[in-house]
Order: sequence, then structure tokens, then C-alpha cells
Amino acid sequence: MKGYQVLGQALKDCADHIFAVPGFPVTELTQDSGGVLVAGEKVAVEYALGHSLSGDRAAVIMKNVGLNACADPLIHATTQGLIGGVVVVTGDDHEALGSTNKEDSRYYGEVGQLPVLEPGPETCARVIEAAFSASEHFSRVALVRVTPELLFREARPEQVRKGTAKGRLAPSHLTMKGRADLADSLFPGMFAWAEHSDLNRMRGGVAGVGPLPGDSQIVTVYPPPAGLRDCTAIRELGRPFVREHRDLSPPGPAPEPETVGKRGYVKTFCQGCPFLPVMEILKETGLRVIADAGCSILALNPPFGIALASYGLGTAVGIAAQSTRVALIGDYALTHSGIPSLIDVYEKQIPLLCIVLDNRCMAMTGGQETPDPGRYLEWADPVRVRSTEPGELRRLILLPDRPKTIVVEGTCPEGRHHEIMEC
Repeated sequence: MKGYQVLGQALKDCADHIFAVPGFPVTELTQDSGGVLVAGEKVAVEYALGHSLSGDRAAVIMKNVGLNACADPLIHATTQGLIGGVVVVTGDDHEALGSTNKEDSRYYGEVGQLPVLEPGPETCARVIEAAFSASEHFSRVALVRVTPELLFREARPEQVRKGTAKGRLAPSHLTMKGRADLADSLFPGMFAWAEHSDLNRMRGGVAGVGPLPGDSQIVTVYPPPAGLRDCTAIRELGRPFVREHRDLSPPGPAPEPETVGKRGYVKTFCQGCPFLPVMEILKETGLRVIADAGCSILALNPPFGIALASYGLGTAVGIAAQSTRVALIGDYALTHSGIPSLIDVYEKQIPLLCIVLDNRCMAMTGGQETPDPGRYLEWADPVRVRSTEPGELRRLILLPDRPKTIVVEGTCPEGRHHEIMEC
């Protein structure tokens, strides 16, 4: 069997959901795995994170340049955590044979503190379960880097058993700094994971990374195993990523994660915020939302606490579509990068209530003017409602059986500033 066939079968064995964006060198893997095609790589990662919040495992297949498009939720997931494992399989076209540039996806491991694995023909079946397991153990996305040298050569098929572990979301009593500190505290454990992985074969001499042969064979490329320092040379495809990181050591201990109680306060909506009726109705009805960046992220905090999670600007739509079914997103976040997910949701007719908070400004960053989102949503047949119409809001804020978009219009108060609640 070819490498892409072995990987495709392993993905079907280990993942509950597979999403994909085809392109060289992963087009055949996309087809063989049965990956669901979506409107873009960022949409695919959002869908995967949504399924993760529901406790399912999800895999995403994309080519190297596509990884750039989903960097924001990919890295946010490290800080915010996840439940079901999420694995991104990225096909690196390191010779630009079918791409507009060369790229080495492994560097995202360093940027996002992600476990990165690069299988060879003997390990490409087992590497998928190992990646899901690492994702769940460290509560972050795991990255599997594949190349044409692996995908289109013979590889060893192997039966793999799907694991049952779960990750965890960052606890809600932590501040955002506390969540980042918690993620940092898990990072040193990734070095022990790499050191003891049975995917690696450590015999000194020349180390072969991924599909390249050597006396030693390296699969856990970030962090690399400590025994790599004893190798006389390293053979790898693309940039010298493993060579650059061969002497990497675990970081020192992270600070104790900061809690809301220790800090003594939380931020909440401005006094006189026009969208308070929306928050009150959501809380009364018990609906959980995925909050976007911007003011909607305050729905994570008291006194409402209606948001389950938030993974960065323009991500609420795709994540909510596969989890809570309610997205809370600002007008700027929607036009920034949320619309592609909404397009895909409507194309697939996924039941979703998308609540757009339309105040025509970027309230988190100083009130800069934003476009009217309704002008760009006519295809979605949105319902416009003023925030001062609580009766109409109550009628509209219900879980739908098809996609529904509500644009709630409101004007921010003069001299606005987020309120501080002591804890």
C-alpha cells in the first residue's frame, strides 16, 4: 500500500470526523480518507475544534500553505485547551513541485508549542493514534507532517486501536494569563513524551527523520528526543528544522496559573451596553454559545458565563456549528474572517444560530468604524432586530433546525468602558 492509503485508513480508524482541503501532495490522501471538503483550512480547523468540544476526535488534512490560513485558532487552542483530540495532517511540498512556494510546517510546532510528528513508511499507521493521544494528553492540536517521499511510496499497513483519553478545556476560573501559564506548564512534559516514544529508534550514528533512512529513526520531531544529540548527522527533508532544535532542552517551571480570585476582578460589558438584553435572554434560556474575540468574549465572564469557549477572531461560527449550535460574534469579527465559515454552514445546511452584534465599531480597540455586516449577508437572508426590542429578541433566540442569522443592531454608549467586577 502507498503511504497515503495507510494514513487514510489510520485516520478512518482513529478519528470520528475528518475534514479536508485538497492540494498537492495531499489530494489522494483527502480522497482515500473520505475527508469532508470545506470552504477553507481555517473553517476545517474550526469544525474540528467544535467536534472536540463535544468530546469527539477530529482530523484535518491540508497542504503546507493552507496551514498559514488557520494559524490563529491552531495556536489559540494551545492556550484554551480542547477535549477530543485534534490532529492536523499537513502535506509539505518542500520542493514546490505543485505549490507557489516552499514551506516547512514543522515550525508551527515551535510557535504554538504543538507536538509534531513526521512518520516514515514503517510508522505512518501508528503515528495517527500517537498524534491523537498527544493532542488529548497535552490539550492542544497535534501536527503530523507528511511529504511526497512518504505519501507516494510503499508503506507498511498496520491495525491501530483507537484510544479513549480526553483532554480538557482551561478551567473557567483562570484568567487569560492563567490559561497561558497552564499551557506552558504542560509543555515540559512533551519532552518526556518524545524521549520515551516507541515511534523513535535511537541507535546513534546518522539519524533519518521521517521517510529518510538512518541508523536512528526520528518521528517525534518537536520536541525532538534528547538522544538525538548523540547522533553524528541528521538527514531530513526541507529546512534543517530538527538540526536547529537538536539541543533543545525543556523550559523551566511555569508560574502558577493566575486565577480570577487571585487577580481580584473580571471585566464585563459596559454600563448601558445595548447588547445586555441578548446576554440576559441567552442566560435565561440556558443556551451555551461559542464566543468570538471582541466584546462577545466577555460572555465567558460573570455575571453571564454563557460562553463555553473562545478560540480567536472570526472563529465562533465554525466552532459553534459543530458544538453548541449558537455563535456570538461581532460585526468586525464576521467581516474579518467569519464569513467563510458561515458560507460553509449554509452550504451544508448545518443547524446554527449566528448572533451578530452590530455596533459598527471595534469596541475592544478604541471604537474604530467597521462596515455594515448586513450588506455582505444578503445571501443568508438575515433577520435584523434592534437591541431595544426584547420581545422580538426572545422570539428569535431559539435553536433552529437550519442555519439562521440574526443581526442585532445597537449603539455603544458615549464614554464607553468595560466595567470591572470585583471577585
